[in-house]
Amino acid sequence: ARLSALAPAYYGSCPVASARIGKCQAVAGLPRLRRYHRCPRTPCPGPGPVAMTNVYSLDGILVFGLLFVCTCAYFKKVPRLKTWLLSEKKGVWGVFYKAAVIGTRLHAAVAIACVVMAFYVLFIK
Repeated sequence: ARLSALAPAYYGSCPVASARIGKCQAVAGLPRLRRYHRCPRTPCPGPGPVAMTNVYSLDGILVFGLLFVCTCAYFKKVPRLKTWLLSEKKGVWGVFYKAAVIGTRLHAAVAIACVVMAFYVLFIK
């Protein structure tokens, strides 16, 4: 069967695929909104350039680190949470202990970093 009858279902409004409908083969099983096809020469240009977003960003990692250190330092002050989370000093659970130590020993630097990061997130970003 010719693919010209199936062109709107597989290719949408792709001009390359519509012009080369006799030469292109539809990829079976893909949803209608995807514009993938197998052309011998030219790939589908799609709707235009798409802006990609980062999943991770440096400022997000810094905010997470600051909040983690502050939370673990708070856990060190609560007796029940201290025995539950901060009893191990090595291994995976040791990360909580080490963050609590950093938060208590460098409390001035952590507080300044939190204020700077809050200013950055609220006004600059």
